[in-house]
Amino acid sequence: MGPQGISNILIALDGSAGANKAIAVSINIAKRFGADLHASSIEEDLPHCAIGLIRESRTEQEESRYFQRIVEEARQAAHKEGVTMHPHILPGHEVETIIRFVREPAIDVLAIGFTGHSNVMGQIWGSTSQSLTQQAPCHVLVVK
Repeated sequence: MGPQGISNILIALDGSAGANKAIAVSINIAKRFGADLHASSIEEDLPHCAIGLIRESRTEQEESRYFQRIVEEARQAAHKEGVTMHPHILPGHEVETIIRFVREPAIDVLAIGFTGHSNVMGQIWGSTSQSLTQQAPCHVLVVK
């Protein structure tokens, strides 16, 4: 266990700019405190911005590849900094699934982006990040 009782960090990834910023911050914290780093992406539905990227009809396989790409990019970024990241792609509702995951392996810090894919003019705090902040039984790091 690292200093300050930080031994497990979870990054919630949805492919948004906010989540991408949370990756870099979380890697730094994990490296500094010697904490285990986890990344989760929830297969609920493709985010709105990704739908336009997939021209064909969406299939479960296409959605799965999208989420696999997100966590793999995060894993590679962590690896470049000498940090091992444990990727998790989980089915379910974003908030419920992340909250359940945070409790199971005893996550100490949940890192999330300030805004997700529903960002309007970069000024509105995402409803998912608000819900996670309110419901998480651990520290929540909201990255802007």
